[in-house]
Amino acid sequence: MSPRNLLLSLTLFVFATAGLRAQGQVTGELQKWHRIQIVFDGPQTSESASQNPFLNYRLNVLFTAPDGREFTVPGFFAADGNAAESSATSGNKWAVRFSPDQVGTWTYTASFRTGDEVAISLDPNAGTATGFDGASGSFQIGLSTKSAPDNRSKGRLEYVGERYLRFRENGTYFLKAGADSPENLLAYADFDNTVASKTWSPHLGDWQQGDADWKNGKGRALIGAVNYLASKGMNAFSFLTMSVIGDGKDVWPWVSTTHSGLDEPGGQDAANRLRYDVSKLEQWEILFQHADSKGMFLHFKTQEEENDRLLDGGELGVQRKLYYRELVARFGHHLALNWNLGEENDLYDELGDTNNTRVRAYASYIKSLDPYNHHIVIHSYPNSQSELYEPLLGDSDLTGPSLQIQINNIHRDVKRWINDSKASGKQWVVTNDEQGDHTTGVAA
Repeated sequence: MSPRNLLLSLTLFVFATAGLRAQGQVTGELQKWHRIQIVFDGPQTSESASQNPFLNYRLNVLFTAPDGREFTVPGFFAADGNAAESSATSGNKWAVRFSPDQVGTWTYTASFRTGDEVAISLDPNAGTATGFDGASGSFQIGLSTKSAPDNRSKGRLEYVGERYLRFRENGTYFLKAGADSPENLLAYADFDNTVASKTWSPHLGDWQQGDADWKNGKGRALIGAVNYLASKGMNAFSFLTMSVIGDGKDVWPWVSTTHSGLDEPGGQDAANRLRYDVSKLEQWEILFQHADSKGMFLHFKTQEEENDRLLDGGELGVQRKLYYRELVARFGHHLALNWNLGEENDLYDELGDTNNTRVRAYASYIKSLDPYNHHIVIHSYPNSQSELYEPLLGDSDLTGPSLQIQINNIHRDVKRWINDSKASGKQWVVTNDEQGDHTTGVAA
């Protein structure tokens, strides 16, 4: 081969290799409503790197449907791409998850940018393009082969401006029936770097051959607990994703292994709340994927009354924005869920915010991140519903209340918010998520 032809061949090889690299690796069952994951090779970094990979890099991927609709989906740092099994804290993998809603050829283009706090910016041009920015490709989606109760047979559960959420694929309405406790469900011994408040050992026998697990058998007891709920006809369960300073003090998404490294408002504790535990969150994802297969609705409770000022003093600041982004990026592709802005929220009292401007800001920011427009709710005290919900009627991005109700007032209170929201011009999906008093719960 002549030197000129050899140079041409090497050049073509380099371009072809770069093109394969730039396209990313598409994995998953390429079917409608299923989880599609695309993994890109990016900068080598770690959870503790001085250039924070969660805050100072931003991956967004533009997905274009066969009919031309566009979805901008946030991505995330994925360490080695196998952290649920390896417990890796470093790597060069960056991932995005997407659940396509149409059969046919989809295309994607990655935006990967770096800069101070670029991850929390909603400006598409914030920061500077780097790494695999502009990587693109396509994939072909077919019909789902799943059957009920699997959520993938029903499609995404959506707010449609009516009293009930509705599944897109089959058009059925959703009536929630499930477990609202324990709120520290994720304080599970088999999750990496987690306070082991729960073992879920009574449900180990409910795990079935072929069900998910991780690390040679971990996770089976909690997977079994989901199976148990499904076997009893339940279709939902709830959980806190952050209980620092709360009742349990045992659930959080960050790398700190001790509560004492997270509970102070500022200093190193605040810095620790900007570093996410990739392997723990990947193990959460295995649980949530299994829940999808069992037809479960995921009730994400993002905070509780005791810690509603832990992030940025209750403001929509850097910590809170990054927290919401990480939750949406890693888990927003699931088909049936709500984002609960806080259990027993009373910032109207704590901060004198009688117009609930902060709650409005939280909801607006999550909506701007979530390409699927999932249901957004907030949880009340039983005797303070008016203070929380009245200022939010009509023109907020909230799509419903998560009511705590004295057990004798359930019919009255549910009916009130159905009617009041309708009269405001925006019908809410109203749920009775907690009743009591707290010592009783649901009476036999």
